[in-house]
Amino acid sequence: MSLPSVKASMITFVFLSLLTSFHSKISEAASASRAYSCPKEPNFTPNSTYQSNLNHLLSSLSSNANLETGFYNTTVGHNPPNIVYGLFLCRGDVTPNVCQDCVSTATKDIVQHYCPTGIEATIWYDQCMLRYSNESFFSSMIDWPRSYSCNDSKITVLDRFDQILGTMINDSVTQATGAHDEPGATKFATKEASLSSSIKLYCLVQCTPDISSYDCDKCLRGLIANIPFSCSGKQGAIALTPNCNFRYEAYQFYRNLAMPPPRSGKNRISSLTIIAIVTPIAVSMVLLAMVYCLLRMSARKKSPMEEENESLLFDLATIKAATNKFSEDNKLGKGGFGEVYKGTLSNGQEIAAKMLSKNSTQGEEKILVYEYVPNKSLDYFLNDPKKQRILNWSMRYKIIGGIARGILYLHEDSRLRIIHRDLKVSNILLDENMNPKISDFGLARIFGNDQTLENTHKIAGTYGYMPTEYAMYGQFSIKTDIFSFGILLLEILCGKKNTSFYTSDATENLLSYAWKHWKGGTSLELLDPTIRDSYSEIEVNRFFLQSRAQTNMPESESDQSTRKSILLSVDEASITEVYPR
Repeated sequence: MSLPSVKASMITFVFLSLLTSFHSKISEAASASRAYSCPKEPNFTPNSTYQSNLNHLLSSLSSNANLETGFYNTTVGHNPPNIVYGLFLCRGDVTPNVCQDCVSTATKDIVQHYCPTGIEATIWYDQCMLRYSNESFFSSMIDWPRSYSCNDSKITVLDRFDQILGTMINDSVTQATGAHDEPGATKFATKEASLSSSIKLYCLVQCTPDISSYDCDKCLRGLIANIPFSCSGKQGAIALTPNCNFRYEAYQFYRNLAMPPPRSGKNRISSLTIIAIVTPIAVSMVLLAMVYCLLRMSARKKSPMEEENESLLFDLATIKAATNKFSEDNKLGKGGFGEVYKGTLSNGQEIAAKMLSKNSTQGEEKILVYEYVPNKSLDYFLNDPKKQRILNWSMRYKIIGGIARGILYLHEDSRLRIIHRDLKVSNILLDENMNPKISDFGLARIFGNDQTLENTHKIAGTYGYMPTEYAMYGQFSIKTDIFSFGILLLEILCGKKNTSFYTSDATENLLSYAWKHWKGGTSLELLDPTIRDSYSEIEVNRFFLQSRAQTNMPESESDQSTRKSILLSVDEASITEVYPR
């Protein structure tokens, strides 16, 4: 992996204004280091008091790098501007010896090769990072400068990749920040998950222990939110800031932390002690088992309402017959919650049967039966240049209107207000008449009549379709679906997918690319070339304005504004509506 400079860094457009005001650089360092940051100015004078204090600080950091904690900060000097503040952080899985070797190397490299006269600097290695400055930064979180590095190899099994990686990352962040600022908390976590029978993913997250759990969570989620734009579909990625870091690979790159050895000799637990502990536990387990059995027996007595709902279900024999015993020939694909099979009922009606997996949390191996739609999903057409031509302008206009009406129904007209949370092209199915149908409600949440916002620590969905407040902080609302619809709208107009969009500028995604054209007044250049002979300029410009409004909606925007935003896509007469800015 190699690290780009700030001018070609992998930061998304959200953070560009911050980065352009920062005159430092994150440059590609020698093979031993991952990255370093060294502002061009101010600099200290050789042989000055500041340099003497810096040398003492680096020596102190190096000599304390064998501590079990893997973290140390200190200050040298008494009078500004010659005070030097510094710290090191070693990766949570490395031994004290490895930590000391890494920090010792860092103290030499930073002043000899990368930042010989810099008043402040940061350097990152695989096993440690080191930072110093003439201003105090202890216990304060900053999320810049940032560095992103991607593995050159691509994941060959993309099915469920985003979901599995996202779940693994979120679990890691939750574990790392779950100590609630207890003394000595390391704010470090590793996780692994199987992508297929032959591929496993491994991830690691870590924060400096001096920042709060809240700041650690904020730092990591902000860092991770840009991974899909920077390293989509890659076998590995590394993201670094002065206060937190994140890495995932398709191989185990960290050391498993050993459990403490069992006690021996005089400290051995006696047999009487074991009996005293085990006996009450065993009795409690028996009582729990009895309560469980009683609850199971009670659950089997169904209420009339349950009996009525049960009658709406198909029996297993019917579904087996329809799918030819779940034949591989009838298999349509595999989603995040299970495999899907095509079937034909005895009356000739075609169905799609999803067999929920045990770990889907959606049911104990139940089977969901859906209406079968022959034209698959919208991404089936957008991903194929030949099939893309089938989607002429009138058809795309019809699809946009259908999706908008579906979202409006979920948010306003349904008896229960539903937030989908995973609107994307692969979840828009097309029937035989190319009418769109919103599918896959595995992540949907029901909102109360007066509810406007909800928070979650388990951020699920597809990066690239999430607004910043959801991807970074877990806050979702109606506006979450509105943002996703804005991205969908852009993809339909441009004929390109946001998650697989590439330009010569590696930092760019479809949305940031579109914003350049919107600001430059060249929106029509974004239009899919296959429909440039058949489109309506008024309609296209209206939809481009709509996408721009929906992907830039402030958090304070009222629900009334979001409802208008959706209605604009349905009602042609609303062209003159004021678009939120």
